[in-house]
Amino acid sequence: MENTAEAVMQPDFNTLSPDDTICQAINIIQKSSRRLGRRVFGMMVTDADEKLIGMFSMYDVFLFLRPKHIQIWGEMPDINLDGLIDDALSRAGKILVGDLMTTNLISISPDTGLMVIVDIMIKKHVRRLPVLSDGRIVGIVYLSDLFDYLLARFEK
Repeated sequence: MENTAEAVMQPDFNTLSPDDTICQAINIIQKSSRRLGRRVFGMMVTDADEKLIGMFSMYDVFLFLRPKHIQIWGEMPDINLDGLIDDALSRAGKILVGDLMTTNLISISPDTGLMVIVDIMIKKHVRRLPVLSDGRIVGIVYLSDLFDYLLARFEK
């Protein structure tokens, strides 16, 4: 267990429903942050049977809020950006988690080795990995927890 996901996974987690609105999801994430005493930036999304169907993070919200043609705005000095954020936020209130969540999922098992997890997180650019056992969610590994665990072992 010492060098596996089980050593660093968080067995205490909240999930979102694909039917939650973005506003509801943000409230759930904020409540979870307060309850866990740490910043939470993303959560697993489950169906009515508690089966993992997606991941939702603040990155997904940013992708939704970000205007499609922002890369050319620097070349357009006459563009007016006033109200852009307020307009995007008002549209987000009606959007569902299921519309924005990532469905191409990577998961691990409790016995997945720590170096395999590091490799996955680096190669796939993910900051959290669901931990499944027999198809059931048993925890989640956060990049920060993995880093803290490895740092503590390094210091010994």
